[in-house]
Amino acid sequence: MFRPRIIPVLLLKGDGLVKSVRFKDHRYIGDPINAVRIFNEREADELVFLDIDATRLGRTVSLDFVRKVGEEASMPFSVGGGIKTLDDIRWVIGAGAEKVVIGSQAAIDPEFVRRASDEFGSSTIVVCVDVKRSYFKGQRVWSKNATRPTYLTPVEFATLMTKNGAGELIIQSVTRDGTMSGYDLDLIGSVSSAVDVPVIALGGAGTLADLARGHREGHANALAAGSLFVYKDMKRGVLINYPAKGELLFDPD
Repeated sequence: MFRPRIIPVLLLKGDGLVKSVRFKDHRYIGDPINAVRIFNEREADELVFLDIDATRLGRTVSLDFVRKVGEEASMPFSVGGGIKTLDDIRWVIGAGAEKVVIGSQAAIDPEFVRRASDEFGSSTIVVCVDVKRSYFKGQRVWSKNATRPTYLTPVEFATLMTKNGAGELIIQSVTRDGTMSGYDLDLIGSVSSAVDVPVIALGGAGTLADLARGHREGHANALAAGSLFVYKDMKRGVLINYPAKGELLFDPD
């Protein structure tokens, strides 16, 4: 039996862990290092940390924080937030992260992804693709915390990122973020069928059944979520959690 990677995505705001709904209404969840300890106990496959203020404030994710996670985490982890130079990547990797997540800079300067993958290897470079529907133009990729649209569709942008050397893509539905209403399976499926690198589904998962559909119907290589792993249920009582190893198994394709 096969189980795809299951990845908690944790949002950092200041020194705290928060959760958003459609990239707004950020709710404080708790201490991120304490969350790492819990995910250690639950034997999470890997973690992703995204500093949601870094780009807006013109800084990168705290290297001191990355070091603390590196000292505590027993699983691989990726870090994003304000990454826009090769030195930023070098410092984050040097502080202990296995991979970096590039978001806004990939949309602003797609060639940066090529330079980064040439310098550090594709396996180090993850591009987070934030997707939101435009009233007149359909789904488009957005940057700057989903405040600035691009002219590219998700498939066009994902294809460009893989051409430039991205080793993985996080495909995130801004509309589904924090709603716990299920992944945008059409979005995930269209990107998965267009690229030959691992696609990580993000945005909307609220149950283990949503994770299963993300793999079976969206053909995602990995399933990521925020609310599912920090809330007890749809009532949103805070409880850091993670499925047991046998809870999400599939027959091999």
